[in-house]
Amino acid sequence: MPNITIGPPIVRWLRPVTDVIFDVHLMIENADRFIPDFAEAGANWISVHQEACVHLNRTLELIRHHGCEPGVVINPATPVETLSEVLDMVHLVLVMSVNPGFGGQKFIRGSLQKIATLAKIRRERGLNFRIEVDGGVALDTVADVVGAGAELLVAGSAVFDGHDITANAHNLLKAAQAAIPEKKQAEVLRA
Repeated sequence: MPNITIGPPIVRWLRPVTDVIFDVHLMIENADRFIPDFAEAGANWISVHQEACVHLNRTLELIRHHGCEPGVVINPATPVETLSEVLDMVHLVLVMSVNPGFGGQKFIRGSLQKIATLAKIRRERGLNFRIEVDGGVALDTVADVVGAGAELLVAGSAVFDGHDITANAHNLLKAAQAAIPEKKQAEVLRA
């Protein structure tokens, strides 16, 4: 069965209901065709896959031109170094810690090194992009993910599998907060 996604009509329908940030991850080819529609529908952040964009720089500029914060996504087999020329343009880098497509996959541990490398590059170059992780984020991986430098976490199965999604979300958030290094906790409290 093909994977089904949420398109611009759903974003447009939800936008008047909430003022939360809509973080749109376009896991598609030819993302440039859909960026205007998602932006008009109410997306705040739009991320595209490095592997799927022929002219990544141009695509990131298109996202910004439409009033959204641009993000770039890398798959598990894509080296961080492929992003070197665009890191100063992006609001976030999303590290896929599973192969994209379906929920419930096992976390790929090699993603931790990518997260740590991105955090180091950000620090060394004085950049401000955020690091997001999607795939296999659960109670048994969240501390490592946060410890490596991730700030934004995407969790599906860890929250929605089981009977009490509120408790699942609370427990995951609590574990993530406990994993924030003390130095970073102090920075968060000052902000």
